[in-house]
Amino acid sequence: MKNLFSLLAALGLLTGVAHAKLNVVATLPDFASLAEDIGGDKVKVISLTKGTEDPHFVDAKPSFIRVLNQADVLLEGGAELELGWLPPLVQNARNPRILPNAPGHIVLAHGLKLLEIPTQLDRSQGDVHAAGNPHFNLGPANFKPMAEIIAATFARLDPANAAYYAANLKRFSERLTDKLIEWEKLAAPLRGVKVITYHKSFEYLAATYGFNIVGQIEPKPGIEPTATHINALIPNAKAAGVKLVMMEPNRARKTPQFVADSIGAKLVICPILVGGSPEAKNCCDLIDCNLRALVKALQN
Repeated sequence: MKNLFSLLAALGLLTGVAHAKLNVVATLPDFASLAEDIGGDKVKVISLTKGTEDPHFVDAKPSFIRVLNQADVLLEGGAELELGWLPPLVQNARNPRILPNAPGHIVLAHGLKLLEIPTQLDRSQGDVHAAGNPHFNLGPANFKPMAEIIAATFARLDPANAAYYAANLKRFSERLTDKLIEWEKLAAPLRGVKVITYHKSFEYLAATYGFNIVGQIEPKPGIEPTATHINALIPNAKAAGVKLVMMEPNRARKTPQFVADSIGAKLVICPILVGGSPEAKNCCDLIDCNLRALVKALQN
């Protein structure tokens, strides 16, 4: 009989059900990547968006509601990044575990120091975010605090595997420490380089590695470029000595290429999300491929 109880306990049957994996839904593939690093084989992770999409504007598919209905954890960036599409999905999923302020609904921006927090909110300035620039997934210093929040959430919801999540967090943090040293050396040629970006997607990468963003293809965040804006941007960029024009993979290439050609700069297509290029398989790969592409363009 003692052996039978031991077997039942090992199988998790004394409490009625065997231990199941945590169902984790992430709004971005970057958050899904971190969840996989920390959760390992104890979690099942789904990203609602692809790396080639614009995270501001996501097609809210009915299938997302079914996925969210089964979620134990919802990881979102916050800072209004998903404001245009996520809230109705969460409400319609009718899942109390992931409602706002529920234990399973995690807003990763809350644990971070965001850039470009506006002193006053003026929607005439375009798609300005009250909490700050929401593209913090491209700031490598943010990876560790995000991973820590995720590990703490998993441990709280699945205490039986808390030690496992803590060990995975330790391994991730050690690997990240090595990568931060490597990236500093890799990005050294970028310090002080003047660049133009399409959207304000790369501010965290620029702040980390010291290249200077002096303008955008968009006249205002979220507003498509106009001929008037481009005609003013080109002479200003030429006078500033802009060397690189950065754009996301989901943007039309014609206008950024025209600007780059007009000022004698190189156009560099840089993914802003995991999966945005074949090389960007996880968060560390995302930083790797962007820095390598920028340095290569600068040196060619």
